[in-house]
Amino acid sequence: QVQLVESGGGLVQPGGSLSLSCVASGIIGVINRIGWYRQAPGKQRELVAGITSGGRTNFADSVKGRFTISTDNAKRTVYLQMNSLKPEDTAVYYCNVDVNWIHYWGQGTQVTVSS
Repeated sequence: QVQLVESGGGLVQPGGSLSLSCVASGIIGVINRIGWYRQAPGKQRELVAGITSGGRTNFADSVKGRFTISTDNAKRTVYLQMNSLKPEDTAVYYCNVDVNWIHYWGQGTQVTVSS
């Protein structure tokens, strides 16, 4: 059974930084892509950043230049480094993994950017 456990969310002031982590377990099969989505109140869930098994990354336009995504395959962990945070980055952030074209989700971690 695939499990994704996120950590690292919290409250940060505008301009600050946070780092999210997601540890994956129980994965059997080919990982096509792993990444992060977010959902703000009243809005649809959107892709923030993803990284394919080949190392190709993609980012939402709103976070380009501020967020980076990386993986530690030995630790089965994906990281999201978020810099220069803005109030509009406030959302629940979800880890997502595509295994054999099936998507799995973590439980989410709240990120709040406010002064």
